[in-house]
Amino acid sequence: MRWWERDPWLELAQVMLRNPFRTLMSSLGVGWGMFMILITVGASNGLEEGVKADLGSRVKNSAFLWTNQTTMPFKGYPKGRYFRLQAADVAHLEEHATTLEAVAPRNQLGGWQGGNNVSHGMKTAACGVYGDVPAYKDIDPIVIMEGRYVNQKDLEDRRKVAVIGKRVRQLLFDKNEEVLGQTIQVSGVNFTVVGVYRSQQTGEDAEESENNLFVPFTTFNHAFHKGDEVGWLSLLIREDVQGDTAMAEVLRLLKAQKGIHPQDDRAFGHWSMAEEHEEMETVFGAFRWVSFVFGGLALLAGVIGIMNIMLITIKERTLELGVRRALGATPRIIVVQIMAETLALTALSGLVGAILGVAALDALDGYLVMQEGNGIFRHPHVTSSVLWTALATMTVLGVFAGILPAARALRIQPVEALRS
Repeated sequence: MRWWERDPWLELAQVMLRNPFRTLMSSLGVGWGMFMILITVGASNGLEEGVKADLGSRVKNSAFLWTNQTTMPFKGYPKGRYFRLQAADVAHLEEHATTLEAVAPRNQLGGWQGGNNVSHGMKTAACGVYGDVPAYKDIDPIVIMEGRYVNQKDLEDRRKVAVIGKRVRQLLFDKNEEVLGQTIQVSGVNFTVVGVYRSQQTGEDAEESENNLFVPFTTFNHAFHKGDEVGWLSLLIREDVQGDTAMAEVLRLLKAQKGIHPQDDRAFGHWSMAEEHEEMETVFGAFRWVSFVFGGLALLAGVIGIMNIMLITIKERTLELGVRRALGATPRIIVVQIMAETLALTALSGLVGAILGVAALDALDGYLVMQEGNGIFRHPHVTSSVLWTALATMTVLGVFAGILPAARALRIQPVEALRS
């Protein structure tokens, strides 16, 4: 059988159209199986996209650490001791931690989720005020719309400069007013605006993030009488290091530095985006495989249906196949013909299911975009690797489905076929 010849395709069409309803019903199983594989995997990807979006714009190898109350006595210190991180602890980590790319100390005016009155002229807004270092922008990326971010020279010279969020700009300045170089006041301290940023998040999360302003860490501590105190640490873990490994090293170094019992697991609070991503990838990877397995089972059921219909077709074509054998058709020709018919029917059914599956995911994605949905389910899709894997699986199953009908066709003897 040569694929470029016309006759084999006409014979295939005749086989399929001889009983169109039966062909449709047997093909439906394969198409449905392919459709289900793409829909379930696409839905899993959509759920993963939503969870990632809710985690925010922080890079996946970031982590955050703060101090709590000790729960174990150690080296003469009593249980229940309060302690603070200091600039020396940051330097200690930068010198000795081998799993980190960057350490960013951070302070916030008014404490966690504290709001502070920030004014410009006659306008006042309640905003979050943070003391930061340049490295923090690598941990929690933002987009600079105007001007610049805090730099190293600002830290060294304790410059009273500020980078304000888009929402702060809207609250304190007129629409067409020049912002850069203007002065804002925070708790009686004047700062010069050197940059305006917007968040990479969406919806309410973006609005909340853009209602903040950043000043140099050293300036913050000097202006607001924090000394060398550090509120918490933002860490950037090396990409080739697992999150739990990095956190274990950081905690070991800080416990030794602060005189904390090595087994006191509550003295520090920490949260790792790296660990969250690792767990999320594990969960969603398993979910995708489960989706593929169950979709594959539906596809297998469809292929078995096609195999059964081909067996029935072989029985109905006993005379035809006997005549072919009598006229000199070799077993190879018969096998190739039956295998080609089975594979073509399987491939056609699977392609229709794949097209419908991709179209359904695109339609759902378009609907979510139109609705401006920012929920837990976003951008359902399948990658090209998943699509090709599904098609390859379908092809392999189609080949196996053709083996039994081909073997049945080979057992037909010309004399018996002519007699029947």
